[in-house]
Amino acid sequence: MSSKHIPSLKKLYIEQVAPALVKSRGYKNLHEVPKISKIVLNSGIDAEADKNQIADVARDLAAIAGQKPVLSKSKKAISNFKLRENQVVGAHVTLRGDRMWDFFYRLLAVALPTIRDFRGVGSKLDGQGNYNLGISDFTIFPEITVENVKKTMGFDITIVTTANTDEEGRELLKLLGMPFRRTEQQVAADAAAAKTNAA
Repeated sequence: MSSKHIPSLKKLYIEQVAPALVKSRGYKNLHEVPKISKIVLNSGIDAEADKNQIADVARDLAAIAGQKPVLSKSKKAISNFKLRENQVVGAHVTLRGDRMWDFFYRLLAVALPTIRDFRGVGSKLDGQGNYNLGISDFTIFPEITVENVKKTMGFDITIVTTANTDEEGRELLKLLGMPFRRTEQQVAADAAAAKTNAA
């Protein structure tokens, strides 16, 4: 009987990241160790979009996420935005478990590195240990066939963690491989450390 596939990033978390967090933060209980609880992908849809465009967004988001998205509808009409009540205004997917780990791995290992002149992502979290990332061009994901794309779509990725603080959440994501941009202070500190070591 074949053993159950464990996503590589989940394996990394269990074997290396969680023990490293326990060591650096001194958690007494395993339940205190921060982890990723879910990842939400959310894409807005133009108020003027026709059925075909809505179907394309849903198809592409499903291909990227590996699961069918839920369409969000407007609750009331807003004439200034040409918005009718019950009109489709977005699509979102909530990933948990192995699908969440598989998506996160593809984001880190495949999608982000293909961005031209990529220098890392911002290191700011939302104040509650969660991280938001905006993707302006979804064709960085290999599941998307560029020839089929009529209109470039962007979407937001929200990585929800169980961390109590931004520092804990940032350390968790960094250990998992999130390519945070180095700040000028970090660059200066590294340069000073290298100078000291060389002396």
